[in-house]
Amino acid sequence: MDKIFNKAEFVRACGTSKQLPASTVPEIVFSGRSNVGKSTLINALCGRRTLARTSSSPGKTATINFYSAGDAYLVDLPGYGYAKRSQSELLRWSELMEGYFSQGRNIPLAVQLCDMRHAPTKNDLDMINFLEDRAIPYIIVLTKADKLKKTERLAREEKLPEEYASARSRLALIPFSSVTSEGAENVFDAISSAVRE
Repeated sequence: MDKIFNKAEFVRACGTSKQLPASTVPEIVFSGRSNVGKSTLINALCGRRTLARTSSSPGKTATINFYSAGDAYLVDLPGYGYAKRSQSELLRWSELMEGYFSQGRNIPLAVQLCDMRHAPTKNDLDMINFLEDRAIPYIIVLTKADKLKKTERLAREEKLPEEYASARSRLALIPFSSVTSEGAENVFDAISSAVRE
C-alpha cells in the first residue's frame, strides 16, 4: 500500500485522564474489544510492524496511546470486554475513557474495529451507540477477514446488514486483513478525508 503514515511516531501513553495531552490536532480514535487488532491496523496504516505493540494475549493495551501522523494523532484506546481485569483496573479504565471523551477533544473520526468472523458483541454495539450519541463520525473495520474461508466470508457478509442494522445507513463497513492489507487503503482514505474536512 503506497498510502501510509510512514513518518508516524509514538508520542505518549496515558494511564489516567490527568496525563492526557491537550487536544491541539485532530485525533483519529481506534476502539474495539481486547485483541481485535487495533494495534495491528495502526501498524499497517503506518507501514511499520512494531510501532504499536501487539500481543496474542488480550488486555495488553491498558493505556491510551498517542501516535503522531502528519497533522493528526492516531489514538489507540484500551480494548474493552476483557473479563480478567481487577476491580481497581476496571475503575481506572472507566475513569480514563470517561475523561478522554468528556474533554471536548477534536475527534473527526472513530475507527471502530469488530471481528468479522463473529456477530458484533453487546460491547461493540454499545460502543457504536456511544459514538452515535456523541455525534462522533465513525467507520467500522471488520478485522481478521483473512481467517475466513470463501464460503464462510460470503455467509458472514450476508448477515452484516442485519447485525449492524442499528448503525447509520451511510456507515462504511470495511473488511480488513493484516496478512493481505485488504481494506487498509480504504481506512487510510477515510482518515485522510476526515482530517481534511
